[in-house]
Amino acid sequence: MKTKYMNPYLAGVLLGLVLLSAFFFTGRGLGASGAVKSLVVTTVDVVAPEHTAESGYYSKYTGDGKSPMKSWLVFEVLGVLIGGFLSGALAGRLKLKVEHHPNITSKKRLILAGIGGVLFGYGSQLGRGCTSGSALTGMAVLSLAGFVTMMAIFGTAFALAYFFRRNWI
Repeated sequence: MKTKYMNPYLAGVLLGLVLLSAFFFTGRGLGASGAVKSLVVTTVDVVAPEHTAESGYYSKYTGDGKSPMKSWLVFEVLGVLIGGFLSGALAGRLKLKVEHHPNITSKKRLILAGIGGVLFGYGSQLGRGCTSGSALTGMAVLSLAGFVTMMAIFGTAFALAYFFRRNWI
């Protein structure tokens, strides 16, 4: 039995309304990489508090005595995770599986996805934001950088798709 998914045009409109709501209620747009940064800073602070205090990078997030985990981005990402879980449960699609082409293994698929995630996360820190923060929110406020970011993301994906297509088709 094939499970029905939401119409992508309706999903796009709903995403736009979520972005508008974020601006209205928080005064900021969407983003996710900042939440990961908060998690990393908190982890380093728990494991090596002396290093965090002495580091110019980490201390700017923990120096005021406030926990980086109280960032609005952390709560946004938690909401996305809970919402995704609830959506999957309500649609009857909540199960653990790895989707991949029959010619590759689940292990290879997970390794490639992990490498891609790490590279994208590193790039989001170099580019001062992820797709939702830099591109989606940037384009919503008509920022040239937002449009350039989105073109770079889709341009790179299009250029590299040929080389990686066989792993997913």
